[in-house]
Amino acid sequence: MHTTVFSGAVVGIQGLVIEVEVDIARGIPAFSVVGLPNAAVRESRERVTAAVKNSGWQFPLERITVNLAPADVKKEGSAFDLAIAVGMLLASKQAEATTTRTLFIGELALDGSLRKVPGVLPILLHARAHGFMRAVVPLANLEETRVVDGVQVLACESLRAAVAVALASPDAEFDAAIDGRVVTKDADAPVPTPRDEGASALDMADVVGQEAVKRALLIAAAGGHHVLMTGPPGAGKTMLARRFAGILPRLTSERAIETTMIYSIVGLLSNGGFITRAPFRAPHHSASDAGLIGGGSVPRPGEVTLAHNGVLFLDELPEFRRHVLETLREPLEEGSITISRARSAVTFPARFQLIGASNPCPCGYHGSTVKQCTCSPIMRENYFGKISGPLLDRIAIHVTVRPVDVEAWSIQDAGARMTSAAMRDAAACARELQSRRFDGVPGIDCNARIPEGLFATYCTMEASAEALFVRAQKSLLVSARARGHIVRVARTLADLERSDRIAERHIAEAVGYRGRDSR
Repeated sequence: MHTTVFSGAVVGIQGLVIEVEVDIARGIPAFSVVGLPNAAVRESRERVTAAVKNSGWQFPLERITVNLAPADVKKEGSAFDLAIAVGMLLASKQAEATTTRTLFIGELALDGSLRKVPGVLPILLHARAHGFMRAVVPLANLEETRVVDGVQVLACESLRAAVAVALASPDAEFDAAIDGRVVTKDADAPVPTPRDEGASALDMADVVGQEAVKRALLIAAAGGHHVLMTGPPGAGKTMLARRFAGILPRLTSERAIETTMIYSIVGLLSNGGFITRAPFRAPHHSASDAGLIGGGSVPRPGEVTLAHNGVLFLDELPEFRRHVLETLREPLEEGSITISRARSAVTFPARFQLIGASNPCPCGYHGSTVKQCTCSPIMRENYFGKISGPLLDRIAIHVTVRPVDVEAWSIQDAGARMTSAAMRDAAACARELQSRRFDGVPGIDCNARIPEGLFATYCTMEASAEALFVRAQKSLLVSARARGHIVRVARTLADLERSDRIAERHIAEAVGYRGRDSR
């Protein structure tokens, strides 16, 4: 007998409905899975066999063929276990149900219990768009499904509970009488709204001094600009960077769902919840290019995608391998990364803010008045040689982090320091101005992404500012891309002051962030 049950898979970051066709026929007992399964999918044969037996059903001693359609899409992971088991019970007539508009997702333990699987959120979003009304998922995946409205979600603890759900009508109520708990999320349940959860445990007020660097980070948060901090060891670069995500405005509902979907795919949702804060990723300098931008035979998201809508912090920037750093050039410019393979090409979102931190030389004390540098000129040249000019040119704000004077530790009142809450409020106000300014303009949501063709529309300058800008270009000999960064940063400075036009002081400060030679 033949039956079809529906499950789901993830291709890139998009969900895909998979038809799980199960056919049981007479012949020598065998259990085969076809449809481009990987090793984890093929191993479902053993998991399903044990789970069916240990849940009290008879395992069919016949020829069992499972086809995962569409057959030309490579399948990976253990999320098909539940659908295969349900399809087998239906095909062997040990259960009867109508599963046309029901999705079954979950990994089976050998005792028949259901385990959490990654990627449930994008699968449900795709299934909803294609008319599916119900989904059966593991209980551990329930929290992330609350993001999806329009689909009734039944979270089960076991295979027996899932089969009971399949047998029941869509409006049935479940209780403890079912073997294995079932928790229902109604289709019309409200979607949770991202909320500002207050100040992070890491507060900018913890940083003594460095008010000039804090201002540079505020400008970056307000306009979406990339930052490179250069300074000796112990000056506070890492401490400042790790507090940067806490001053970014809260995620909108759309961005929160998008970010949660990415983390669902890679299985990094903490407690299965809804991500409401900008993500912060800090890969080690030994990271490979595939680890940073994504890759693999079946492309998977890398750190730049996990930092989407958030922050990518690269500490000790020159310690990264040069070819790894060069892979950042496309996502920094485009906000996405395309991984091409022989069979397909997958595009991952990668719209993040880069925060880089670097010492001025290998020993860290070049130009320091505290300790003498022991590096030769060739050592310094080789050290920064890993960071190419084109990559540096894509970073809008270059700031020097100097050691804090000893007196600052004793005389500075903690209450007078710039706090994350105050910086977050200022950045949020500037972003709100930009949101209204760019309303209806596709692809632009902050000043850092204004194309040069729209400078005349959105970046009008006072006459004195234009004259200063021309003089600065001639004296600094900056590139065309750097000129664009100066205008965008100046536009952000004007927004922080709620000024309609860019003034001379805004250009002067923006030029200052390009005039420092990081090397």
